Amino acid sequence: VLVQVIGNILPLSLATIMYRVGTSWFFIFIYLLIIFLLLELVRVTGLCPVAKFMHGSWYGLGVLAGVLTLILTWGYIVYLNKARVELSLTVNKEVGTERSLKIVAISDLHLGYGIGRKEFEGWIKLINKENPDIVLIAGDAIDNSIRPLYERGIAESFKQINTKYGIYASPGNHEYITGISSSLAFLKEAGIMVLRDSIAFINDTFYIVGRDDRANSARKSLEELTDTLDKSKLLILLDHQPYNLEQAERNGIDLQISGHTHYGQIFPISLITEMMYEKAHGYLKKGDSHIYVSSGLGLWGG
Repeated sequence: VLVQVIGNILPLSLATIMYRVGTSWFFIFIYLLIIFLLLELVRVTGLCPVAKFMHGSWYGLGVLAGVLTLILTWGYIVYLNKARVELSLTVNKEVGTERSLKIVAISDLHLGYGIGRKEFEGWIKLINKENPDIVLIAGDAIDNSIRPLYERGIAESFKQINTKYGIYASPGNHEYITGISSSLAFLKEAGIMVLRDSIAFINDTFYIVGRDDRANSARKSLEELTDTLDKSKLLILLDHQPYNLEQAERNGIDLQISGHTHYGQIFPISLITEMMYEKAHGYLKKGDSHIYVSSGLGLWGG
């Protein structure tokens, strides 16, 4: 929070350190609390006699620190090894002369103080390895400040992504946290076509429908956006937050890409997201509509 307030007047290196240290404590606190509560439950119930010996001792503190270190190390290893999910979807619509379209769909990059150019360019290598026809970003490309993006040349990094049809994105709630006007200006400079309650008709063949984020309470309904479209063409929807998924089926959407949930980043918060969303992560088919909710490339809060 402090970095968000005064980060722009600090040296970038100092602001980065403060941000990473500050957000790391969020994860540490969550898991310290969970471990402490579990150990206390074991001690109080007498399920493990050793727990009484551990209580209030240096040995107990060491066990606590060891378990915490294992959890955080394992989580970091999982984070570094990005999961590639391949979906082969068939719709009864042609896409160009080759009748196929290869999409790399990502979300929640959260580029900023926490995630910089070197890490991002590692992701770009993974994207280019797929040789995509198009890259779609379902919101939250930016974390909470554009200052580190400009100073680290992140816009130029985006231009290293090789595609046939380009990069298209919809806004997420963090573009609003950052400042929607400055976020849109940066993404435009990076060569990204941002669809904010707007539509791109690509190669006279398929539509990309981009919804504004729910942070804008005045955003258009999906019905308004798709009412005049030719439904015989392929319709792809970018909508950052995966609410009201039935609307995709009702409005003839062939493929919806969402993100926002960061499913699996922090247990047991993942259990809460399971209750909040019809689909918190992964693939869902509703009628003829294919829906995929990404857990995101970057970290929320860190």
